[in-house]
Amino acid sequence: MNPNIETNPLLDRLPKHLQQFIKPQDYSDYTPINQAVWRYVMRKNVDYLSKVAHSSYLDGLKKTGIEIDSIPSMYGMNRILSEIGWAAVAVDGFIPPNAFMEFQAYNVLVIASDIRQLEHIEYTPAPDIIHEGAGHAPIIANPEYAEYLRRFGEIGCKAISSHKDYQMYEAIRLLSILKEAEDTPQEKIDEAEKAVADLQNNMGELSEMAQIRNLHWWTVEYGLIGTIENPKIYGAGLLSSIGESAHCMTDNVKKIPYDISAANQSFDITQLQPQLYVTPTFSYLSLILEEFANKMALRTGGLSGIQKLIQSNALGTIELSTGLQISGVFTNVIEEDHKPVYIQTTGKTALAYREKELVGHGTLTHPHGFGSPIGKLKGFNLAIEDMSPKDLQAYSIVEGEKIKLEFEGNIIVEGEIITGSRNLHGEIILISFKNCTVTHGETILFQPEWGNYDMAIGKKVVSAFSGPADVNSFDLINIVPSTQTIKAKHTAVRDELENLYASVRDIRVNKKSTAELQNIFNKLKENHKNDWLLSVEIAELLKDSSDSLLQEVLAYLEQLKERRPEIAHLVAGGLDLIFDSALPHRH
Repeated sequence: MNPNIETNPLLDRLPKHLQQFIKPQDYSDYTPINQAVWRYVMRKNVDYLSKVAHSSYLDGLKKTGIEIDSIPSMYGMNRILSEIGWAAVAVDGFIPPNAFMEFQAYNVLVIASDIRQLEHIEYTPAPDIIHEGAGHAPIIANPEYAEYLRRFGEIGCKAISSHKDYQMYEAIRLLSILKEAEDTPQEKIDEAEKAVADLQNNMGELSEMAQIRNLHWWTVEYGLIGTIENPKIYGAGLLSSIGESAHCMTDNVKKIPYDISAANQSFDITQLQPQLYVTPTFSYLSLILEEFANKMALRTGGLSGIQKLIQSNALGTIELSTGLQISGVFTNVIEEDHKPVYIQTTGKTALAYREKELVGHGTLTHPHGFGSPIGKLKGFNLAIEDMSPKDLQAYSIVEGEKIKLEFEGNIIVEGEIITGSRNLHGEIILISFKNCTVTHGETILFQPEWGNYDMAIGKKVVSAFSGPADVNSFDLINIVPSTQTIKAKHTAVRDELENLYASVRDIRVNKKSTAELQNIFNKLKENHKNDWLLSVEIAELLKDSSDSLLQEVLAYLEQLKERRPEIAHLVAGGLDLIFDSALPHRH
């Protein structure tokens, strides 16, 4: 683990391929403007969400140690999250969906540690610490919901992707980075939006990963809970967006009872959601998740499971009825009567049993691929895995014997048996041959010159899923995304503004005299004509004083609202938090 990353027993359990995504949260990177943005959003949210969020939200803020006045440090969050059996890690923007879900399966919350710019204070398509820390973390304090999240991760990381899913992930990641970065030329954003739209329109049939990402979006990110007439918010995307949390409660957004059909409802990350799903309870979410998992190749296996893996063109695993697991990139299946009779991987392959690599059957033994018949022997009622030692003897399936095995589907294995491996129940799961030839009709599938032949035993494929059975079998390092998030630039003007924000924060936190505010305000008006948030913070510090500066600041904010109508509601929202409705200048 990185020495700068505060640890927690849960983080020590993470496999190396997940640890590669973790980066230290450099708290000193957060600027005074970042802190002001966090504080504004949190104050607005807590004020508004106390009325419309699920009751777990406010409890969770207390339980997870998330402060309203300062951006949370991972160290503090981990200390408190560990009490509810979770941990948090910082990452750089979007990470691949399988990795994101796998973190959840380990009870680890992934937090993009960047924070949105002031210009995107209401909503950013890029994941940021407001979204993750203020959206996801508090609701985890609800045990029923936390268990849903963990199970979702466990099932979701096994969902099989199509090769287009990864292109889509890279396209969305790039778009979110460009939109959040300052000074991105409009044509670059247009180009990235077009790439996402083109992919969205040409995804073909939705893969399992695409469907489970839809379920994730409509629950974890944008879910409502309760009744259609009186829903409450629990989705992190809504909890962390000042604009959308209010918009979603209006009649402009259609409310639909949550069910499994949400798996086929795609979403546009750059737009306000036109409809939202309402679950009656958190436990109901787990019910739908199980209903979906029952349709996944993870639980159905079979020919369609192998075909999904072939289409994904990525590392995946099939499990046979004996428990033997074959992990690799699946490239071919021979079928008969809608059943697989022979499977083939290409490139590094490993065999495992119960998620543990079989000794002597890692990628060094099978560097070029693996092929094996699946199913029963022709004309036999008894599958090899069901044969007793007596049966095996009777059919000459014993070491040292030369034998010809004819499987259903016209697959013939001919060679001399060297040995067999058994599982915990004593069933044979693998037979090794020398001088072996494997054929399908005229096609040669294996020949003696290639070395010894290992034949998997299993009458059927009971499961197929994404990723390896044993994560230690493959080098899964360096699958980190190719793009990096873009940091804000330093300029003399920006640095001066940051210093003004720092001075105001210092006056508030350390309860210093407000005498310096006039000077700060003058510089702000002179050199930073577009900034609005600092004037709101100055007004807050002066709210109980009879200082004429307060009237000056409020008048300035009124002018600013006219000059920049797009931020008028943000200014009004900030002033609403400060003043009682009795005050006439509130609007």
